[in-house]
Amino acid sequence: MHQQRLLLLGAVLLAVVLFFALDIDEYFSLEHFNQQREVLARKLGAYPVLSALSFFLVYVLVTALSLPGAAVMTLAGGALFGFSKGVLLVSFASTIGATLAFLLSRWLFRSWVQQRFGHHLASVNRGIEKDGVRYLFTLRLVPLFPFFVINLLMGLTPIKVREFFLVSQLGMLPATLVFVNAGTQLATVESLGDLLSPALLLSFALLGLFPWLIKWLTGWLAQRRQLQRYSRPVQFDANLIVIGAGSAGLVASLIAAAVRAKVVLIEKHRMGGDCLNTGCVPSKTLISSARLAHQIGRAAEFGIDAKVAGVDFARVMSRVQKTIKAIEPHDSVERYTELGVDCVRGDAELLSPWEVKVGDRVISAPKVIIATGAMPRIPPIPGLELVPHTSSDDLWQLRELPRRLLVLGGGPIGCELAQALARLGSRVSILTRAAGLLPREDEDVADFIGRRFAAEDIRVLCDHHARAFTATDGGYSLTAEHCGNEVEIPFDLVLIAVGRQAAVADLGLQSLGIRTTEAGTLEVNEYLQTAVPTVYACGDVAGPYLFTHMASHQAWFATVNALFGRFKRFKVDYSVVPWATFTDPEVARVGLNEADARAQNTAYELSVYSFEGHDRALAEGDNQGFVKVLTVPGKDRILGATIVGPHAGELIGEFVTAMRNKLGMKKILGTIHIYPTWSEANKFAAGNWRKAHAPGLVLSWIEKYHRWVRTG
Repeated sequence: MHQQRLLLLGAVLLAVVLFFALDIDEYFSLEHFNQQREVLARKLGAYPVLSALSFFLVYVLVTALSLPGAAVMTLAGGALFGFSKGVLLVSFASTIGATLAFLLSRWLFRSWVQQRFGHHLASVNRGIEKDGVRYLFTLRLVPLFPFFVINLLMGLTPIKVREFFLVSQLGMLPATLVFVNAGTQLATVESLGDLLSPALLLSFALLGLFPWLIKWLTGWLAQRRQLQRYSRPVQFDANLIVIGAGSAGLVASLIAAAVRAKVVLIEKHRMGGDCLNTGCVPSKTLISSARLAHQIGRAAEFGIDAKVAGVDFARVMSRVQKTIKAIEPHDSVERYTELGVDCVRGDAELLSPWEVKVGDRVISAPKVIIATGAMPRIPPIPGLELVPHTSSDDLWQLRELPRRLLVLGGGPIGCELAQALARLGSRVSILTRAAGLLPREDEDVADFIGRRFAAEDIRVLCDHHARAFTATDGGYSLTAEHCGNEVEIPFDLVLIAVGRQAAVADLGLQSLGIRTTEAGTLEVNEYLQTAVPTVYACGDVAGPYLFTHMASHQAWFATVNALFGRFKRFKVDYSVVPWATFTDPEVARVGLNEADARAQNTAYELSVYSFEGHDRALAEGDNQGFVKVLTVPGKDRILGATIVGPHAGELIGEFVTAMRNKLGMKKILGTIHIYPTWSEANKFAAGNWRKAHAPGLVLSWIEKYHRWVRTG
């Protein structure tokens, strides 16, 4: 296939070179056509069908090879064949030729361009997939953009061939009509510049805006239809209603209050949402206790005589609650009331695009933000109701450590809690349908965590499918299927950690026409606006990233767009999204990993630094893990980074900053890092990139120079 591409590219280049080398381009000038017009007219009269076919084929060939002359041939079509026949010939010949050029570009260059620049072109590809027809139609309507350039560039995008052909046929028609009609009056045309007057170009430009005007008008009418069946309040109680007081809702309320808007925050349960009460805060507190127990167990390695006499699990969980209580004031009703937020407790139900019912009270506002978060997904496994089970939401009520714990799910939540509870003394088994742990991470990352878990006596059961739970006098067990065989797994408690689902029930969304995606999250546009234009959504309920920091990030966009969207709207930015899994060692990532790059056909170079020889890691007795960075081939631009090791969640911040500010590996390498710190690992990874790109020729000459200096 590669050889065929090279042969075709060589043939095309040869044809183009011959076109200019043999001065064939002179035959496609307006001056030459006027000189030969009578001769061509006589041949047309003698051989009308053959002449039309020859004209058609030459036009197709010129357009397909992106050669100059199509504009003159369009004029010639009008002069020789008249308006109707000229339009028919030129319209189809130009479209067929353009499509052939499009296909040549796609076959010759698309795979190479997408592999090399795929990450950079990701947003372009998404835009073409969503609005490619409108983009192409606009470009075709404005002759200011060279049509041959459009053909070649569109071939590099995901637009479908059929769409390209039909849109090109329609989009080029106005210019074809103008040029063919001018050809019928060729005596008045001395140069192509006579046709492309400022007035004509302006007319085409305005015509090019037509599809975007139609899009705006269609959207405006759709919004109007969405709202017209409801009675809009004459006056509003507030400027903004926020439903949900988790990370997204709290940030949205804080921003609204900061810009002096009157905001009502509705929460049916506890302020702070999942992160404070059942997620980030309690889990990291539990992990810290488990890590300390693990470190004490390693005391002999550090020359210290100590051992874990026992774990008082009730006191561990009591500490978790104390930590929640210590942070609680930051998210409390009292604090937000002082900031100017009207905090209301109760179940919220949308009655209209502007009205929300809470108990007996109906509150109105021009805009509403839904930030109700997510909740654990409970799989419909037969017998689950017969056995003791918990989730990341209610695990924190436990006061007795289960002797045998079965964790369903090998994602971040399952892995974090499984390791923590195993270190506190529970015998833990993890069961997952996936081929490995942490399925969103690279295989080497998942394998590394799997080996660490095995070393800590955590049983990992991958590619196991849960079939049924049973309860007997002897205890509880799960029947699972693995490679066609049944496996029995005994346990005392099941921890369900198979993912989370958006909390969208009982909000009155369906009656308003607010849709959900296949993932169960609310369907929002790039401005975080739902199908109802007055209602926005952010955080876990909107997806696609279910992280606390992403909820806060989205909240800014949702709030600013809701309050000031009539003046300026901002598209939510997902360009640089980091996350971490707080196992030991931690796993942190930003941007692409190798699996993502391969899936997107994005070419990359890999730079890896292992903690094995890292001074600080050796000093602390924890030198397992690595930093790996993906960069654009031949360049230092960072596509993504993954860190596995102690403090990975902190170390990844340097790569997040670098990617956000378009700083490359050279900048990281040129930055002074304190010795001895963990952060030096990032610099060493950049150093490995630099070694791989060392200028060999220059170094060989420098070596010769030094030899010359030594020998005098």
